[in-house]
Amino acid sequence: MKLLCIEDNDELIASLRHFLGHNSTIESAGTGKEGIDLAARNPYDAIVLDLGLPDIPGQEVCTSIRETGINTPMLVLSAVKEPNTKVSLLEAGADDYMTKPFAVAELRARLLALLRRGNSKSDASKLCTLRIGDLTLDPISRRVERSGQTIKLRRKEFDILEYMMLNHDKILTRFMIMENVWEAGSSSWDSTVNVHIKHLRDKVDRPFGHKLIKTAYGLGYTISDKM
Repeated sequence: MKLLCIEDNDELIASLRHFLGHNSTIESAGTGKEGIDLAARNPYDAIVLDLGLPDIPGQEVCTSIRETGINTPMLVLSAVKEPNTKVSLLEAGADDYMTKPFAVAELRARLLALLRRGNSKSDASKLCTLRIGDLTLDPISRRVERSGQTIKLRRKEFDILEYMMLNHDKILTRFMIMENVWEAGSSSWDSTVNVHIKHLRDKVDRPFGHKLIKTAYGLGYTISDKM
């Protein structure tokens, strides 16, 4: 997924890059003018637009982009919760609206939903499908395959595998997995993560003879096709 993020909050952009993983490319613009120029010059799969930009109001940026004939799915971020603001933005051409603060996991889910609506299902899947070796994961259909064989996973197993594949070749601690997969305030323990990882290995690795999910002893887990 190639994403344009028109946002002057560097921490949010860094969080998006971390959470969306290697399968996504994020180009950022810290001002409305720069965002309009990038949107006009380059094709993107989706645009994330913050209303609180330093030079031009976000709604004017949205209108300017749409007036050039660009129909890229657009998700607007704002601290403003008034219904009239949401209505005016949707009328200006925005496709979805999220109020701050929000979880980055929800933002990613909203972006996938926009892609699903804006593309054919097969095209959207091509944009978002994660691959490591012979293992593929489609976050839109929530389908997992290895060597052409469908693997049935429970919801949390799928979510853990998706998070690991988004961050492949990185060591993920149990705390990182809990923070990114379980709901805020969850009372899950390290042992819960261990149990889910064991179930994933039983389904994703053992029937195929080549281990992708690896233990970083004393640290956590990683997924990689490297030997």
